[in-house]
Amino acid sequence: MKIVFMGTPDIALESLEKIYNSDIEVSGVVTVPDRPSGRSNKIVYSPVKEFALKNNIRLFQPEKISSNKEFKDEIRAIDPDLVVVVSYGMILPKSFLDIPKYGCINLHPSLLPKYRGAAPIQWAVLNGDKKTGVTIMYLDEGMDSGDIISQEEVEIGEDETTGELWKRLSTIGSEMLLKVIKNIELGKIERRKQEGEHTLAPMINKEISKINWNEKTATEIKNLVRGLDPFMGTYTFISGKKIKIWKVQKLTEQEWLEFVRIINSKAMDLSVPNGTILLADSKLGLYIKALDGVISVLEIQGENARRMGILDFLRGTKLNNGEQFD
Repeated sequence: MKIVFMGTPDIALESLEKIYNSDIEVSGVVTVPDRPSGRSNKIVYSPVKEFALKNNIRLFQPEKISSNKEFKDEIRAIDPDLVVVVSYGMILPKSFLDIPKYGCINLHPSLLPKYRGAAPIQWAVLNGDKKTGVTIMYLDEGMDSGDIISQEEVEIGEDETTGELWKRLSTIGSEMLLKVIKNIELGKIERRKQEGEHTLAPMINKEISKINWNEKTATEIKNLVRGLDPFMGTYTFISGKKIKIWKVQKLTEQEWLEFVRIINSKAMDLSVPNGTILLADSKLGLYIKALDGVISVLEIQGENARRMGILDFLRGTKLNNGEQFD
């Protein structure tokens, strides 16, 4: 079985490694062109490119595919049995999909047709879903709309972050992908159409990362924080300074009142505006009023500082009960 692999980020790398270390021949790797990254605009190679270079696999980085005859001719010359796509980042034209003998298959980290698009893992966490999964499917000319080959459902932990779920789905998906490739070679594949209404998972934009204390419930704030960890993070302001919040827990109003009773503290009562610090204590933590409960901050990052536990932060930064985040 001779394949061409197409992918870019870490979730693609684990699949590529597993395929490469099997008896399947990886005849070429396709990844996106190099882009500048960070404040320094330094050129950073994708994880997939790094692997291809390290293992002397033929590498392609086309800007476009639909109008790139030279690239498609080079893939035809390889004569792959199958093209395997994992988080490549571009929709492939029919002129390319028709090249491999067995077509093109894709690993998508959701239970299609739910969450078609670029950020299915992030949106599953942001929306507070209890389950998600991995789908292996044939590619067609649409966006994640092809026939399904295999699916596996996965529970999402109550406190699980996007980064943690990403790693789990990467491992599960790579194992599924290897089985599917071998079954395609053996002619043991059944395909089925996607059924039901589809939903979209578009690229995450930076605008959603600011915490809206007035309109978001404690549950929604918690889901936002874990949904944007570690790729972007959430932020808020206090006294004009930008603060990133990386990990939280939520308390109901009843849980907060019981906590205050136990610690016998002069914390603020719940009649204050949303975003108000109810308690800031270097031994007890940081608690903030939310729309329908209380947010307990566990990990935080001050301006020009590193991410740290809340108690370490409060030992070096003075916050007062009654101050308000906005």
